[in-house]
Amino acid sequence: MDIFEKFQKDQGSLGQYRKEAHGYFAFPKLEGEIKPHMKFRGKEVLNWSLNNYIGLANHPEVRKADAESAEKWGLAYPMGARMMSGQTSTHELLEQQLAEFVGKEDAYLLNFGYQGMVSIIDSLVDRNDVIVYDSEDHACILDGMRLHIGKRFVYQHNDMESLEKQLKRAVKVAEKTGGGVLVITEGVFGMAGDLGDLAGVVALKKKYPFRLLVDDAHGFGTMGKTGAGTGEHFEVQDEIDVYFSTFAKAMASIGAFVAGDEDIINYLRYNLRSQIFAKSLPMPLVEGGMKRLELLKNSPELREKLWSVCTALQDGLRAQGFNLGKTNSPVTPVYLSGSIPEATNLVMDLRENYNLFCSIVVYPVIPKGELLLRLIPTSSHSLEDVEYTIKCFTAVRENLEAGKYDVDTIPDIAK
Repeated sequence: MDIFEKFQKDQGSLGQYRKEAHGYFAFPKLEGEIKPHMKFRGKEVLNWSLNNYIGLANHPEVRKADAESAEKWGLAYPMGARMMSGQTSTHELLEQQLAEFVGKEDAYLLNFGYQGMVSIIDSLVDRNDVIVYDSEDHACILDGMRLHIGKRFVYQHNDMESLEKQLKRAVKVAEKTGGGVLVITEGVFGMAGDLGDLAGVVALKKKYPFRLLVDDAHGFGTMGKTGAGTGEHFEVQDEIDVYFSTFAKAMASIGAFVAGDEDIINYLRYNLRSQIFAKSLPMPLVEGGMKRLELLKNSPELREKLWSVCTALQDGLRAQGFNLGKTNSPVTPVYLSGSIPEATNLVMDLRENYNLFCSIVVYPVIPKGELLLRLIPTSSHSLEDVEYTIKCFTAVRENLEAGKYDVDTIPDIAK
């Protein structure tokens, strides 16, 4: 059989809707400057789908730094991988600044968050080691574990009793193999918005020998007294052995970093395959990252504005009876009930008649019969945006409950 034949029969759980979804529900084009109001299919919409948490994407100082660095260096320098010819003092300086900010001895820059996490897991564990992970961990963590040929155990989401049960199993296996145990969880779970129970995980270190890796992509820049993340929020940052975050959220850029004790980071520098065999992060992204980090540290009003918008949005939606689950971060999921066709009609109503754009999540990402509208508040949104959004959501919920979106097929977006 031709290896490609199977693609004609099965496009995958999401790809099966490609014809109906592409360009609208999937791969939509948001155009214009990154801000709350952007263009979608030629008209302005209120946009709640960008992880530009503290509004750095179009901050004038950031735009200036990006432009000046691009003019000075272009996008090619430094050429080559860090280990071979792509090392600069500027890369090292940003790493030092990141490590200091998150309270770690050292840090290492990564080109991308997703591939970085995959490679971190691959580097930290061998066949004798055991991984214990949260059932709701991000896809990058799951893909990293696919490379692990040793044992791995999953614990129920944020359930410390379940974690302890799996730790007991993991420790027994590690004792036989001579390996160690790595627990992996998230600071902020990006879909539901709830915080990982880092305090609960850390407390178990007193009973079981393991190291802790935390993916804090949505927590860095948003959580904690200074924005240093969810570990700072829970006052357990010192107990996080390997701290990871991306620049794609609060930093509004490209890249990522991993931080920890100096010996661990030095080990990763020489063993992270995704960095050893990849071109160094271009200078404009490094110098731009330094400016973003400077603003993150020195402009607390940006984070304060984010939380004022977030609180108004979440409190307002809850006051209208909307189910936001267990979120206690800026990530704002709104849970409704309905079929996939109902979901598509609801979203089309929001976008076409209310000029409001937000992301929708349906089966197989969440259980059948559930719909999730995901809102990402930012410091760039206004309270007027919040008020309008609550009115829109109230209206479409009434339509959903009245059966106005109940059809048998997904609408043709080409019309």
